[in-house]
Amino acid sequence: MSLQSVRQFLAENAPDIAIIELNQSTATVELAAAAHRVEPGQIAKTLSLKIKDRVILIVAKGDTRLDNKKLKEVFGAKARMLSSDEVVSCTGHPVGGVCPFGLENPLEVYCDISLRQYDEVLPAAGAIHSAIRISPQRLAEITRAEWVDVCQ
Repeated sequence: MSLQSVRQFLAENAPDIAIIELNQSTATVELAAAAHRVEPGQIAKTLSLKIKDRVILIVAKGDTRLDNKKLKEVFGAKARMLSSDEVVSCTGHPVGGVCPFGLENPLEVYCDISLRQYDEVLPAAGAIHSAIRISPQRLAEITRAEWVDVCQ
């Protein structure tokens, strides 16, 4: 269902973008980078966080880490990562396939400025073996994401 919801989202918002489906898992940054033959930073990982009573998604380059101090400055409170069960129930996507497209529930999406160093990034597409190729600017546009600086 998750891959199908991403297909539907792309059909409505970016019909020119094709989903890349591989036979191998791309569930981690390392696996995805190897499978797509790109550097780990080009893998656009989607992190699911809870800040106070709201769940948000942050899309960042694959080889960066969140900076808790920056997160607190930007969002005004401490953030915690969602559990695997919470990720699935909030996004509709399995861990390893989480992306800001075709979400089960409407969530705020933020793109970290770390993505801007690349012309093209590869976020997952709702399954542990799928992704898309997209420019960071277009990623932010079709997900209505706000740009933030929350990574190290």
